[in-house]
Amino acid sequence: VTLLDYGAGNVRSIRNAIHLLGFNIREVTSPEDIGNAKRLIFPGVGSFKAAMDVLNSKGLAESLCAYIREDRPFLGICLGLQLLFDYSEEGFTEGLGIIPGTVARFDSSAGLRVPHIGWNGLQLKQPSQLLEGINGRHVYFVHSYRGVACEENKDWILATSRYGDDFISAIRKGNIHALQFHPEKSGVIGLDILRRFLDGGHSEAAKVCSTCVVFVLKWVIACLDVRSNDAGDLVVTKGDQYDVREQTSDREVRNLGKPVELAGRYFKDGADEVTFLNITGFRDFPLGDMPMLEVLRQASEHVFVPLTVGGGIHDFTDAHGRFYSSLEVAAEYFRSGADKISIGSDAVYAAEEYLHTGVKTGKSSLEQISYVYGNQAVVVSIDPRRIYVNDPSETPFRTIQVSKPGPNGEKYAWYQCTVKGGREGRQIGAYELSKAVEELGAGEILLNCIDCDGQGQGYDIELVQLVSEAVTIPVIASSGAGRLEHFSEVFRKTAASAALAAGIFHREEISITSVKEHMVQAGVDTRLL
Repeated sequence: VTLLDYGAGNVRSIRNAIHLLGFNIREVTSPEDIGNAKRLIFPGVGSFKAAMDVLNSKGLAESLCAYIREDRPFLGICLGLQLLFDYSEEGFTEGLGIIPGTVARFDSSAGLRVPHIGWNGLQLKQPSQLLEGINGRHVYFVHSYRGVACEENKDWILATSRYGDDFISAIRKGNIHALQFHPEKSGVIGLDILRRFLDGGHSEAAKVCSTCVVFVLKWVIACLDVRSNDAGDLVVTKGDQYDVREQTSDREVRNLGKPVELAGRYFKDGADEVTFLNITGFRDFPLGDMPMLEVLRQASEHVFVPLTVGGGIHDFTDAHGRFYSSLEVAAEYFRSGADKISIGSDAVYAAEEYLHTGVKTGKSSLEQISYVYGNQAVVVSIDPRRIYVNDPSETPFRTIQVSKPGPNGEKYAWYQCTVKGGREGRQIGAYELSKAVEELGAGEILLNCIDCDGQGQGYDIELVQLVSEAVTIPVIASSGAGRLEHFSEVFRKTAASAALAAGIFHREEISITSVKEHMVQAGVDTRLL
């Protein structure tokens, strides 16, 4: 199979999926390679304008259009679908002009959280063996823009999904297929779709089904805090209010397993996403020695759901005086298998500067990575702690009226953001930070809570609701899960899109399967294997 990789984002996962299914890959290095392809996959990642600029500058656009118009086997993925349209509002750019119509941004004015990130259902509009068995199943989406159905392109529409309104989630005409979702990140059902394309099975045996489709789902994330132990080995650990060392005389780093093995286990158990947080501090941090790179490479060979990685994503200079930008670090993470990167302290500093000056410089790691890879690829991780006050007038930051009074009977609290793994408090609240990073280009908020971390008493519902109301992007609740009921509670009482947990999964106190089954019984829609 020929793969058109134009150099943006994570295509390692689609490569791994193709190899897993028993096929070799030929790379597109010239327009002639497209013409010689027998079967072509175009996994578009990033922004519409940047992709079209690359296709045009390398002379690939004309050959790609010719290949498609000859009705030769083609599979576009995500942006690889959108680029087939006439025009996109993203960058106000003309596309390849294969499919009539426009690619437009989701409308967040009515409270819709954009980007559309997570698991959604498909409704078939025409028979297709490629999507055989898809009715009632769910696949993974991550995008802010979508193809808009119209009279001129209705004969192209293979399937639609609903997020706010219906949008085009798959197209098909003859041998031309394209998917808005990521099959390589959609678990076993996504691998089956890729297998059918690679095997050439496109007969119209599968019928349109009238099954009632549950669309947007809540999702569950397994988080692995990864660091070097005192012997220098990478281990998965878990903190108690961010302290990852055992409460013994030797104070060894708490070791809960090997990162790749645990990630594989969670994928098989039904995790909707796996997050790696690299919590080791590095003085000399050259890209070639980043310890998470090999973890990502190996994990992406076996884990076919989204992988997020955080830690060490900032500008730095190594011991030899070589400067590395945060964009270079992120690029290496993406090339190694990450689908999204998580930024912590660097995002706090950028938000502080933005709130102080009111100017978007475009120079922060958050802004640069979001511009190149799209905001759907950028998560901002926030580490706040409660600061109790007697009255909201005591602080300039947004407060809440607490359900349980503070240690001195205080009735209000604000959430102070921290940096350096919770070791340093900053004069910025979680509410204010969340709004600022959304404006700077964040696509998701990973909302931790130092007070709840490792306590097993449930998520900080008041914090999650506060931040969910501040932003229009998805919010991931983190810190504090200890029982099955904590997952259904956070979804019932807040607008969180996802819930993340770590220690209870690592210690096998609760399985991901049991969490999912409980959520369904509690009336919370989620993906089941």
